[in-house]
Amino acid sequence: MDYFHLDMPKERLDTISNLGLAHLGDAVYELMVRSWLCLQGKATAKGLHKAAVHYVAAPAQAERVRKILPTLTDEEREVFRRGRNSAPHSIPQNASREEYQTATALEALFGWLYLRGGNDRLNELFAQMMED
Repeated sequence: MDYFHLDMPKERLDTISNLGLAHLGDAVYELMVRSWLCLQGKATAKGLHKAAVHYVAAPAQAERVRKILPTLTDEEREVFRRGRNSAPHSIPQNASREEYQTATALEALFGWLYLRGGNDRLNELFAQMMED
């Protein structure tokens, strides 16, 4: 099994809960952020950690996701909508309910894309999000 290049059948992918997709997507997004930071030359451990925490926080995710919303396909939009409508167990103090739900939606989308083998699409969306 190659866990970096998955291609889960749609029937099986549809059985995973929205929060399950968000759980996986959180890790996918954080790995992409950490990779991006290393490629940007932020090589000290302290600098990497501080920058990573900034980018993966719900408010930052919610802000950056606005860049990709117009480019989502209908199917991606539906996954995003389902992720946003998931009932969170708790909301961090540093985020509003809306920011947290938007971040959860992004993470569900990234988890869904990862499981279906959408690495090219993940890279495309991530690059759009990280553009200044």
